Amino acid sequence: MKLNCDLGESYGAWQMGQDEKVMPLIDMANVACGFHAGDTSVMRKTVALAASHGVEIGAHPSYHDLPGFGRRSIPHTPEEIEALMLYQLGALQGICRAEGLTLSYVKPHGALNNDMMRDMSTLEAVMSAIHKYDSTLPLMIPATVHHERHRKLANYVGIPVLLEAFADRAYDDEGQLVSRRLPGAVHQSVEAIVAQALSFAHKGGVKSTSGQWLDLPADSLCVHGDTEGALAAIRQIRDTLDSTPQA
Repeated sequence: MKLNCDLGESYGAWQMGQDEKVMPLIDMANVACGFHAGDTSVMRKTVALAASHGVEIGAHPSYHDLPGFGRRSIPHTPEEIEALMLYQLGALQGICRAEGLTLSYVKPHGALNNDMMRDMSTLEAVMSAIHKYDSTLPLMIPATVHHERHRKLANYVGIPVLLEAFADRAYDDEGQLVSRRLPGAVHQSVEAIVAQALSFAHKGGVKSTSGQWLDLPADSLCVHGDTEGALAAIRQIRDTLDSTPQA
């Protein structure tokens, strides 16, 4: 199972994350495109860092919401969603091309990601934008109990999908991430994060907060590296996945 991480989220003098420490440990970098975080210099530095470690580069577009870090839901028409997607994909792809690279996939950020997983018209608008930009680019979406429905929509639109699981987030009975506003939504201990990562990697799913087993097939596992504890968890997940054969 490939590991992905949200990176390039610094902005000007404001520093976010530990990109230089995380990059060697992952397979896929979700690079902020300037709407929720990241600026032109940060984007180019992050792309170059990914290239130096042989890490795939994915676009991490969002609503235009720097003050809210892209975590506020902002009403948009399908046409507006297509436009903001195309703008951000084009910006990051331009930087990739300057470095002799190209985008490998797209993973929406924050509220845009949450909204598209709750509303099929928003999801279709995101997919449509990717299809119009480059129909070979996969869309990375969270694995939920409705993953077959999401695959069918992607097939209809004409793009591939990658299913994603989260090592450090709690799940409800629908396979949706528990809101960050609720207690226990984000796992804090290294042991809990590693255990959930291995559950996805070796068992193909995880238990919800109510104890219900969820079959959630995933192609990639999202890890966050903005704290020392999280960085330790990533190292342990990486070491374990590399040394243990998957079932």
